[in-house]
Order: sequence, then structure tokens, then C-alpha cells
Amino acid sequence: MHDTRLQVDKRIPGGRGLARTLLERAAVLCLDWNTRSRSRFGARDSQGRDLAVFLPRGSVLRDGDALVAADGTLLRVQAAAQPVLQVRAHDAWSLLRAAYHLGNRHVPLQIATDVLQLEPDPVMADMLRRMGVEVREALAAFEPEAGAYGGAHSGHGHGHGHGHGHGHGHGHEHGHGHD
Repeated sequence: MHDTRLQVDKRIPGGRGLARTLLERAAVLCLDWNTRSRSRFGARDSQGRDLAVFLPRGSVLRDGDALVAADGTLLRVQAAAQPVLQVRAHDAWSLLRAAYHLGNRHVPLQIATDVLQLEPDPVMADMLRRMGVEVREALAAFEPEAGAYGGAHSGHGHGHGHGHGHGHGHGHEHGHGHD
């Protein structure tokens, strides 16, 4: 059977170099973080076309990126609203402390001056509440930090000589400390 999906294999970060009007007219590909952090997936654009996205391994799509299909079709990536936890605090120190503890656990985290966002996780929510910060469930676009090593999500391939599974409780030994 022949695959009739439109093949997409080129990413233009932030749509750089493309005319704004081209991007505004492009079909939208609205995706959650889980899908945007994969390099191969199927999707449907705002015009109803079925797509087969094949990007280089390790590629991550960000809100505002442009994609180009094999036939030249231009697509604009949009971060979809998805369930998130929003963390707020009564002072900057408490929010900074919460960010430190989440980062120490390698949690994909979106950081702003007044709020942190992370994917729903009851264990992290409980930890944060015990720290005295406010944790609320919400629907919002999720755009986590790319990380100091250029990685984009919790793939855990960060240059200091270790990797770990996704169900990790940090009982492992390596060259940096954990709280």
C-alpha cells in the first residue's frame, strides 16, 4: 500500500529567513511537547492534510519553527495547549528554590520570572507544595528550556558521563551532587 501522507523533512528554526507573510499564510501544525520532542511522527495540519514528519534524530520542534514538505509546502509549528503544572511563589527566592529542585531532578521546565511550568507529575507537585509554593493544574502551551548541553527535553544525554531511565529515583552515583 502506498503512503499518501505528505512527507516533511526540513526544519527552519524560528522560521528564520522566511518572509513574515509566508509564515502567517502557512498551514499550522499544532503539537504538544511530547510530539514536538520526537523526530519522527504522523500528524494532521490545519488544512486537514496527513503528514509524515521525518527530521534528523534528536530534532526538537519549537513554537514558531517552520517545516518544509518534500513538495515545498510550508508549515508553521504551534505549541498546543496541554495539561501542565504551574508553580508560583510569594517571593523570587521561593520560586528560584523550586526551579533548583526541579532542575536537580532533570524535569523539563519552562521558566519565567513569575511562574514555572512542568508536565503533570504528582510526586513533583507534592514535593513543591511541601516547599510552600503554589501548584495549580492548567492548560497551556509548554516550551521547556533547552538545557545547558543543548538537549531539548528529558532525553538525559547530558555530557557528564551518565544516563538514566525515565523512572529514576536518583539513587545512582555520578560526578555531581543531588539533594
